[in-house]
Amino acid sequence: MDINTYVDHTLLKVNCSKENIEQLCLEAIEHQFVAVCVPPYFVQQAYRILRESPVKIATVVGFPMGYAPISAKIEEIKHVLNEKADEVDVVINIAAVKNGDWNVVANELDSMTTAVHMRGKIIKVILETSLLTDEEIVKLCELCNEKEVDFVKTSTGINGKATVKAVKLMTKILTGPKIKASGGIRSAEDALKYIDLGVSRIGTSSGVQIVS
Repeated sequence: MDINTYVDHTLLKVNCSKENIEQLCLEAIEHQFVAVCVPPYFVQQAYRILRESPVKIATVVGFPMGYAPISAKIEEIKHVLNEKADEVDVVINIAAVKNGDWNVVANELDSMTTAVHMRGKIIKVILETSLLTDEEIVKLCELCNEKEVDFVKTSTGINGKATVKAVKLMTKILTGPKIKASGGIRSAEDALKYIDLGVSRIGTSSGVQIVS
């Protein structure tokens, strides 16, 4: 199995440098990863390096807490798409979920998905499953089906990580969106475990280690 074709090669540390991002992009080209995932600040740099390659540029919005207002997230989305991002990984408003404000969550999903799809780009919705109950995960997956998001992602890797239990539950509910497992995936064994469950993307900062 070509694990590299599943990997979003990721570097989201707050203290990463331009040199770190350049190395990340060159590694992605060398190993033919699907995408790099970088902070919004580095999207333009990644574009300059990757624009002649098939590697996609992903970045994050509302990261890592998710509780910014919808209007702020929409402006973030517009900004990173103008900077030439191909894919946007957005953190859902977990505070709204935990307080049962499902209208807020649904409106946010609808607005963010529309903003991304109007530009012909890909949206990945980060649930942060380790902070949620099974019932909350199910409800969010149902909303993601309804709003026709492209991917549903397990975790930020900062406030939580992927688990087999969560991915198995997600596969039962999601009918259209694909699954991205992210957080704590550091070995080929870890990656294959999730691929065997049906995930389409693996978000990891250990991409080179995994394919090696």
